[in-house]
Amino acid sequence: MTEPNPKADLLRYLQDARDALLWKLDGLSEYDIRRPLTPTGTNLLGLVKHVAGIELGYFGDTFGRPFFDKEPPPWWYTEDAEPNADMWATPEESREEIVGLYHRAWEHSNSTIAALELDAIGHVPWWPEERREATLHHILVRVSADTNRHAGHADIVRELIDGSAGILKGNDNLPSGDQAWWETYWRRLERAAREAGDAG
Repeated sequence: MTEPNPKADLLRYLQDARDALLWKLDGLSEYDIRRPLTPTGTNLLGLVKHVAGIELGYFGDTFGRPFFDKEPPPWWYTEDAEPNADMWATPEESREEIVGLYHRAWEHSNSTIAALELDAIGHVPWWPEERREATLHHILVRVSADTNRHAGHADIVRELIDGSAGILKGNDNLPSGDQAWWETYWRRLERAAREAGDAG
């Protein structure tokens, strides 16, 4: 019988979401990874940058293990930062720089997770004073949920760019069907939506 290991389980689901998010950049041009595809500007490289910052804050500052030795970058979550600066990449910020930061964030987070027990208490500086205390368990669940949410955003953004869909490379988790099958399926859903709309 396998012994339960909640920390390993939580870290596995977090890592799956990390991998899924980064996979969405594979094979795309600099333009495509940066282009805003929703009215609020959602873009693939911005999602990676944002989630890197989330990990560095929650697994770094919250547990007294800050990542930045000196001044944080100008997009970091400070009062002086431009709104939404963590949700997009400037032309000067390269794909390699942002993906590299995300990989270093993983290492920093994983080090925090390995060093502390799940019931270790941290203090989230940007939460209201009366509820700043949080356990490592709570933060792991929160960051995993947040990363999975953004990986879902990336799924849709990537599909809008070039039609690629799926969870992970080699595991799309979609019904098998050729382009004609998907087009028929789409038309069926559109017809059902119109019928429901007309009935309402």
